[in-house]
Amino acid sequence: ITGEAEPRSGGGLGASGQPWVLRRVRLTWLSFMLFFILVFFPLIAHYYLTTIDEAGGPEKRIFGPRPGGELCEAKHVQDLCRIRESVSEELLQLEAKRQELNGEITRLNLRIEACKRSIDSAKQDLLQLKNVISQTEHSYKELMAQNQPKLSLPVRLLPDKEDPGLPPPKSARSCRLRSCFDYARCPLTSGFPVYVYDTGSYTWGNYIDPLVRQAFAAAVKSNIYVTDNPNIACLYLVLVGELQESSSSAVPSPSELEKQLKALPYWRSDGHNHVLVHLTRRSMTQNLLYNVSTGRAAVAQSTFLEQQYREGFDLVVSPLVHALSEPNFLEIPPQVPVKRKYLFTFQGERVESLKSSLQEVPPQSFEEEIEGNPPADYDDRIIGTLKAVQDSHLDQVLVEFTCKNPQPSLPTEWALCGEREDRMEVLKVSTFALVISPGDGQLVASAGCGMRLFEAMEVGTIPVVLGDHSTLPYHQFIRWSEAAIIVPKPRVTELHFLLRSLSDNDMLAMRRQGRFLWETYFSTSENVLNTLLASIRTSIQVPAAAIKEEPAHEIPHKAGKLAGTDANLADNGDLDLGPVETEPPYASPRFLRNFTYTAADTYRAWNHAPGPFHLFPHTPLDPVLPSEAKFLGSGTGFRPIGGGTGGSGKEFQAALGGNVPREQFTVVMLTYEREEVLMNSLERLNGLPYLNKVVVVWNSPKPPSDDLLWPDIGLPVVVVRTEKNSLNNRFLPWDAVETEAILSIDDDAHLRHDEIMFGFRVWREARDRIVGFPGRYHAWDINHQSWLYNSNYSCELSMVLTGAAFFHKYYAYLYSYVMPQPIRDMVDEYINCEDIAMNFLVSHITRKPPIKVTSRWTFRCPGCPQALSHDDSHFHERHKCINFFVKVYGYMPLLYTQFRVDSVLFKTRLPHDKTKCFKFI
Repeated sequence: ITGEAEPRSGGGLGASGQPWVLRRVRLTWLSFMLFFILVFFPLIAHYYLTTIDEAGGPEKRIFGPRPGGELCEAKHVQDLCRIRESVSEELLQLEAKRQELNGEITRLNLRIEACKRSIDSAKQDLLQLKNVISQTEHSYKELMAQNQPKLSLPVRLLPDKEDPGLPPPKSARSCRLRSCFDYARCPLTSGFPVYVYDTGSYTWGNYIDPLVRQAFAAAVKSNIYVTDNPNIACLYLVLVGELQESSSSAVPSPSELEKQLKALPYWRSDGHNHVLVHLTRRSMTQNLLYNVSTGRAAVAQSTFLEQQYREGFDLVVSPLVHALSEPNFLEIPPQVPVKRKYLFTFQGERVESLKSSLQEVPPQSFEEEIEGNPPADYDDRIIGTLKAVQDSHLDQVLVEFTCKNPQPSLPTEWALCGEREDRMEVLKVSTFALVISPGDGQLVASAGCGMRLFEAMEVGTIPVVLGDHSTLPYHQFIRWSEAAIIVPKPRVTELHFLLRSLSDNDMLAMRRQGRFLWETYFSTSENVLNTLLASIRTSIQVPAAAIKEEPAHEIPHKAGKLAGTDANLADNGDLDLGPVETEPPYASPRFLRNFTYTAADTYRAWNHAPGPFHLFPHTPLDPVLPSEAKFLGSGTGFRPIGGGTGGSGKEFQAALGGNVPREQFTVVMLTYEREEVLMNSLERLNGLPYLNKVVVVWNSPKPPSDDLLWPDIGLPVVVVRTEKNSLNNRFLPWDAVETEAILSIDDDAHLRHDEIMFGFRVWREARDRIVGFPGRYHAWDINHQSWLYNSNYSCELSMVLTGAAFFHKYYAYLYSYVMPQPIRDMVDEYINCEDIAMNFLVSHITRKPPIKVTSRWTFRCPGCPQALSHDDSHFHERHKCINFFVKVYGYMPLLYTQFRVDSVLFKTRLPHDKTKCFKFI
C-alpha cells in the first residue's frame, strides 16, 4: 500500500511543481526590480542632479540646497501659514455661529407657531365677546322697549284752506300766543318756514312806499327762513305799510281793510299764525290797523295805542331808517373819549304844552304838586327843569323846545327838529340824548321815540328815556337798561345828578352795548326783518337754523411716498406729546344744546355780542357765546374744564392738559404757488398727535401740478379750491373742518411738535381766545395822532398773529358773516391785515387779550421764498388797517397784556436782552 502511494504522490508533485516554481521566480524578479527602483534609482538621480548643479556653479543651482537656508526661512511662506491658520479659525467660528443661528431660527419658528395659536385663540375669544355684547344690547333694547313709552316728534298739522281754526278767544284784546297761535304748524324740527305775501296780491299793496316795499323784498330774498310753499309755512307775513304820503286818500277804511285781510288766501277765517308788518321811515306814520279787527293775527309796528297793543303777542318794532342804504361806518364818531361837548341834548317841539311851559312862574316842587292834584302832564315840569339846568351853566347842555322846521308828529308827542343830518351833527357831540315819552299815556309806543332812540344809538350817544310807561322795541328780549337810562318823569329834577354820577366805565359799557344793539338789530332792512322773525321764533321756542358752512370743493391730488419725520422737529426730549391717532379721526360734537337753548339763554343771546347766532342761525358746533364768560364766570363760555391728576407731569400730558373730553384739532394752511414749501410743511406734520386732518386752502387760480406728489402723513389732507385769491379765505368756515379747534398756520412756518401740543393744551383751557406764538402790539403815535403797528420784541403785546395760532371755529363764522363787510373789503384791497382783523374781532367780543405761548425761536422757515411781510409797504398798510378798523368799531378793542404762558417742563433759552421781561408760569 505504501509503495503504491509514493509514486502517486511523486507524480502529483511533478505535475504541479512547474507552475509553482514559475510563480516563485516571478515574485523574486518583481522584488528585485522594486528594490532597484526604490534604492538605486533615487541615488542615481541624486548623483546626476548634483553633478549638473556643480557644473553650473553655486549661483545657478536649481535643485541643490541654496546658501543660507533660504527655502526654510522664507517670510512669505510663514505669512501664508499664519493666514491659513487664521482662516481656519474664522471658518470654525462661522460654523459655530451658523449652528447657533440655526438653533435660534428653530426657537423663533416655535414661538411663531405658538403666537399663531394664541392669536387664533384670541380671535375665538373676541368673537365670543362680540356675540355676548350683541346679545346684551339686544336684551337691553328689549327691556327699554318694555319699560319706556315710545317717543316721537309732534305730528305736524297742515290744514287746508277750509280749516276752521282754533276756538275763538273771548275778545281780540285777550289774544296771546297760547290762545291765538297754532303751535302745531311749528314743531321743533320744522325749521321755522315763513311765507311772505306778495304786495301785489292785495289792493292796498300798490300804495305802499316804494322804498319800504323794495327794502322789504330785498330782505325777504336773503332770509334763510322764507319759503315759497304756503302749505308748509309756520308763519305768514303781510306787509301793510307804510303807505305813501300822496296816497292818503286811497287808505282803505277799517271795515274795507278788514274785508281785504279776510280775503287773503291763507287767512283761514281768523288769521292765526299771520303777522301784519307796518314799517315806517317817518316820525309820524299812519296807524292803519287802529280799530281794525285783526283776529288772531299779530301786529308788528312802531306806534301803538294802549287799547290796541296786546302785550306778549304784538311786537313793537324799530323804524326803518336805512331802507336801501348801508350805514357808513366811517361817518360814525368814535366811542372815545367818553365825555363829549354836551352832557345831554334835546331838540323838540310840543305845541300843546309849549305856551304854559314858557311862562315866567316860579317852579313848584314835585312834592307840592303831588300833595295837591297830580299834574296832568309832566312835560311842563320837564321843560322848566331842563331850562334851569341849562341856565345854571354847571355843565354844558343843549335843550331847545322850539324848532324852525318841526317834523309832523302825533298829538302829545315831541316833534323832531329839522333834517336828519342836522340832528345827527348835534348828537355826535352829545354824551346823552333825551328821549321824552309822549304826554298821552294812551300812546304806549310811537315812531317819533323810536326814531330818536335809533339816531342816538347810531352815533354812540347814550339814550335817556324820560317816561317808564313807554314800550321800547323788542322789550321782551332786549335788556334796555344796559344800553339806555330809563327814568320816570317825576324824577326829572334828579336827572342832572344821576347823569353826573355815572363813571366813565359805565358810560363806555352802555355806549358799546347800544352800538351792538343798533348794529345787530336795527341798522339795515335785513336786520330789521331778521330781528322780527327771531323774536317770534324765540317766543315759540323753535331753535334757529344752522348757519351755512362754506362748501369745500376739493382739488383731486395723489399722495406719494410715506412722509418721514424731521429729526429736529421730532426731538422732544423726555416729553410725551400724546398718542398718534391710529383710529379714524373723530369730529367735535355738534348741536349739543340745539333744542334747549331757547328757554335758558334768551336774554343772554339777545343782549350780548355776538347775538345773531342764537337769534338767527346756529353754528354747527353751537357753543355758548364767548362773551358770556364775563357775565357768568370763567369757563362757562364753552365746554367745562376738568381737573388733572397732578404729579410729575406725566399724568397731565396723558390727560391732554388736564381736560376730560377727548378732542382733536384741524390744521388750516393757506398757500399760494409755493408747492415745495407746502410739501415740506405738510411732511413736518407727520406723526403729530391729536391731529384730525389738514385743510389746505389753495388760494391760487392755477391748480397744483399734475405730477406733484403729496406726502402721505397718515391722515386726510383736503385741498380746497377758492373762488378768488383772498386772505379772507383763511377764516372761511369750511365744512371740511369738523373740530372746534383750528390751528391756523402759514405754509412757511416752522413749529416743533411739542410747541404745537403745548399751544393746543393752553387753548383748551382758554377756548374763547386766540392762543399762538408770534406776538405783536399796537401803539399810539402822539405826533400823528394815529395808531401804529409794531412787530418788535417787547415785554407787552396785544395781538397774536394767526400765522401760527389756535382759535375756535365759532370765530370763523363771525369773521365771515357777522364782522362788518368793510373790514373784509380792506383785507382784499391790501392783500394784508387779515390776522389783525381776527384779533380785533375776538378782543371786541371777549374784551380779553390773546395768549402767547413760548416757542423755540423756529417760527419762520429758513431759506423759503420771500413772503409778503418782507416788503416795506407791508407795514405801512398794516398801520392804515389798524386805524381803519378802529373807525369801523368806533374804538380800539385791542387790549395789552404782559402775560405769557410757559410750561413748567419747557426749557427755553432767552436772549440776554429779553431777560427783563416778567415771565408768568
